[in-house]
Amino acid sequence: MKNVIATKKAPGAIGPYSQAIEANGLVFVSGQIPLVPETGEMVNGGIEEQTARVLENLKAILEAAGTSMDAAVKTTVYIKNIGDFGKVNEIYAKYFTKDCPARVCVEVSNLPKGALVEIDVIATK
Repeated sequence: MKNVIATKKAPGAIGPYSQAIEANGLVFVSGQIPLVPETGEMVNGGIEEQTARVLENLKAILEAAGTSMDAAVKTTVYIKNIGDFGKVNEIYAKYFTKDCPARVCVEVSNLPKGALVEIDVIATK
């Protein structure tokens, strides 16, 4: 059985997908880009601001699911420019401070709405 997770504290889905799905004690959060929940617009700023917004969106969805960033077991980070890895990592480290999740980071040619970063997460409940 699966349970759809949705919150207004993170951007709504912009396609045929859910913000997150809970199944068998795990929460699978869809990739988040740096959209401001209240407006649906991209956050102002560069890679640091975009990364922080993405992580805030993920945090809000995990909290709506009754879990937290501390329960994350796996993330995937997609960045437009691998040269931004250090900046992304610096912000990321503020959100994952202990028992950090496993992670993949890849450079991609493009992201929705011209975002510089997108991150998804799997967490335990």
